[in-house]
Amino acid sequence: MVKARDLDPSASPLDYYGSELRRLREAAGLSQPQLGSCVFVTGSLIGQIETTKRVPTRDFSERVDAALGTDGAFSRLVGLVLRSQLPSWFQAYAEMEARANFISTYQCQLVYGLLQTERYARAVLGVEHRERLDELVAARMERQRILSRDNPPALLVVLDEAALYRQIGGPAVMREQLSRLLEFRDSPWLHLQVLPFSVGQHAAVMGSFTLLRFDDDPDLFYSESYDSGHMTANPRVIRERSLGYARLQGTALSREDSATLIARVMEERYGEQPEPDRRAVA
Repeated sequence: MVKARDLDPSASPLDYYGSELRRLREAAGLSQPQLGSCVFVTGSLIGQIETTKRVPTRDFSERVDAALGTDGAFSRLVGLVLRSQLPSWFQAYAEMEARANFISTYQCQLVYGLLQTERYARAVLGVEHRERLDELVAARMERQRILSRDNPPALLVVLDEAALYRQIGGPAVMREQLSRLLEFRDSPWLHLQVLPFSVGQHAAVMGSFTLLRFDDDPDLFYSESYDSGHMTANPRVIRERSLGYARLQGTALSREDSATLIARVMEERYGEQPEPDRRAVA
């Protein structure tokens, strides 16, 4: 069993978090069960986080900060910890996404990660990552915090109509997810359009992609395959994909018509279903 005293705080953000939690807990004169009682978790969970057996959540970190009077230290650190739980090939993109001032994305199969509900994300990630599912879901929810910043990035999303019909997690999860999309219809910084089936072939028929823009750095193009991501600042690629994205926006439904379609699919496909008649048949 890994002991906190054997951890190298410089080994990873998670190791550093665990060692700091133990150090500051002991400095406060608290046992693991005592701190657990203060933050409404078990002492065992405190021990697991201190020895990197469990990954802390943001809610846990905020409660620990309050209990230990650490002036937001753990709340600031947990973002780095959760980002480190992302697949290694995705971490570089996540760092750039968090810095971007302008994000343009086309998604052909799934709702864009920054707009996913927790239950939708859990269903998507749970297909192949059940052993680390809680950590990956927490990391995806942490990514979404950029949308609630005082100065969030401008976000343009073109979502293929297929993503509305691909049932992820069941009807209740899909209804919740589409309802979440409708919450953004009047957002001043998010522009959501649906690319309808009727368009046929289009400028992104080869698959999903994202363009990131920055104030002081070159634009980036990002796409991914099964287990890897590709990011480039090649000017020719940026120019071609930017033009392709403009074409997608031109052929997609308007913001208002997109919201109408989302609402219709939500009600017709994922609406509340009546309870089955369980009366015995005479």
